[in-house]
Amino acid sequence: MADLFLFSTALVAIYLTPGPDMLLILSTSLNNGARQAVAVSIGLSLARTLHVLLAALGLAALLQNTPVLYHVVRLAGAAYLLYLAWRFLTLDATASQRSETLSGTPSNQYLRSFSQGVLTNLLNPKSLIFCSVLLPQFINPEQDVAFQFTLLGLILVCIGLGFDLVYSVMGGRFSAFTASRRGMQKAQNRIVAGLLAAIGLKVALA
Repeated sequence: MADLFLFSTALVAIYLTPGPDMLLILSTSLNNGARQAVAVSIGLSLARTLHVLLAALGLAALLQNTPVLYHVVRLAGAAYLLYLAWRFLTLDATASQRSETLSGTPSNQYLRSFSQGVLTNLLNPKSLIFCSVLLPQFINPEQDVAFQFTLLGLILVCIGLGFDLVYSVMGGRFSAFTASRRGMQKAQNRIVAGLLAAIGLKVALA
């Protein structure tokens, strides 16, 4: 029980640290509403689940020990972050443009947001390596390893989803405040674009 508390505390500290996942949720909520941000959150949860599964299968070690494969995934993730930065930089915050941004059927809008969440996290090789490093520290080899991986993975995904949903609501509340303030909306998009670009460049040059 003490180990689970320590594991959960470590996750809370990690999810409170600003990163591409948090930025994507907040920016999506600010521009497209909390519901779209929830779709992003579900996509992030799926990607984290896959990372836990891959870590359990030992594929994280393969990625870590194969520099070429690691760099391919890393550069793909960096390119995607830069693409998102460009999207936010060129996004017009007027009501008409915001309506165009949300054009299409609701299912297509949610699918697009969901896909952004999956790709943003899945194309970050450090997330997979993080799972492969953190999870084994709380695994007792004398007990059921599969059950322990499942339990820890469930905790990781649920805590992450909880934080993501909070960030979605926070962004939605702030979006309502800035809805009639075009200057603030344009400024927030530029700030998000700058942060995503900085993270993307950091990942690319790491």
